[in-house]
Amino acid sequence: MVNFGVVGYGYWGPNLVRNLFEVPETQVVAVSDMNTDRLKLVKSRYPSVEVTTDFQEMLRNPRIDAIAIATPVFTHYDLALQALQHGKHVVVEKPMTSTTEQALRLIDEAAQRNLVLMVDHTFVYTGAVRKIKEIANSGKLGDILYYDSTRINLGLFQRDVDVIWDLAVHDLAIMDYILPATPCAIAATGINHVFGGTENLAYITMFFEENIIAHVNVNWLSPVKVRRTLLGGSKQMIVYDDMEPSEKVKVYDKGITVNSTPDSLYKALVGYRSGDMFAPQLDVCEALKVEIQHFVDCIKTGSEPITGGQAGLRVVRILESASLSMKQRGKLINLGVSELIRGAA
Repeated sequence: MVNFGVVGYGYWGPNLVRNLFEVPETQVVAVSDMNTDRLKLVKSRYPSVEVTTDFQEMLRNPRIDAIAIATPVFTHYDLALQALQHGKHVVVEKPMTSTTEQALRLIDEAAQRNLVLMVDHTFVYTGAVRKIKEIANSGKLGDILYYDSTRINLGLFQRDVDVIWDLAVHDLAIMDYILPATPCAIAATGINHVFGGTENLAYITMFFEENIIAHVNVNWLSPVKVRRTLLGGSKQMIVYDDMEPSEKVKVYDKGITVNSTPDSLYKALVGYRSGDMFAPQLDVCEALKVEIQHFVDCIKTGSEPITGGQAGLRVVRILESASLSMKQRGKLINLGVSELIRGAA
C-alpha cells in the first residue's frame, strides 16, 4: 500500500483524490489546501482523510509515502523539492516546473535519494494515445513525416501562464511520447488580446534532425472547441480527435508514392494512394487511474516512469524555448541546454 498526501484541491485535485481512492494499492492519508472551504468539501466526501492548511505538517507525517501536487505552476518546484527532501515520492501536475534549471534540480534530487519523480502528463495514459504509440512502434505508419495538432477553445484565460504553457503542454507531452526523436529547433509566434494578460493565441513549429516537422496551434479565443491531431507517416496516417465520443483514433491507408526517372528529377511523378480507414478499439479505463497505477508500480520496482523527470524536462525545455521565441516574434531557437539557460536568464 502506498500512502498519499495531495497538495491542492482546486481544479485537478478532486480528480486525483477520487482516482487514488479507486486504485486498490493506494490510500489518501491527507489533503492540504490554503482554502478552508475546499478542505471542508474533502472532509464531507472523504471523512477518513486528514485535512490541513499546513503543507509542512503533511511533509512531517511519517505515514505518507508519496506527494501528489496539483497547484499553480509557479509553486511546483518549491513544493516538489521539499517533498523529495523529506523522502517522499512525487507526482506533480504538468508542466513539471517553470524553468529547465528547476527541472534539472528536481531530477538530481530524486536520483540522489532514490525516489520516483513523475509528471502528470495525463494524455499520455489515455487509451487513444497509447494505441497511437503502439501503431507507430509497429512500423505500420512507416517513417513519421509530420505531427500537426490543434487545441483551441474559448477560455479559460490563465493568470500565471500563457496559452503555450496551459494548452500546448498536452500536445508536447503526447509528441514526446509518440515521436522517435526530439526537436532540435523551435519557432513560435503569439499575441495577447487582453490588457495585462499573457498570450492567448500561439503557433509553434518544431524542426527535427530527421525529416520530421511538428506544428501546434493553441488558442483561448476560439468560438469552437477543437482537439485534433494528425500524425503523418510514409505508409499510413492517423487522425486523433479527442472530441469524438467514439472512434477517437482513425487510421488511414493513404499517402503518396514518388517515381522518378534516373535521368531527371524534373520528371518525378507523384502517385496518390487511397485505401481503407479503420478505427482500432481503445482501452476506456480513465487515464488518471492508469497513470496512478503506473506510478505505484514504479515506486515498487524503482523503475523510471513513462512520464518521469526526463520527460518532464524535455517538455519544459520546449515550452521555455517557445515562450522565448514568441517574445522575439518567432526567432528560431536552437534546443541546446546552454542556449535555453541563457535565454531564460
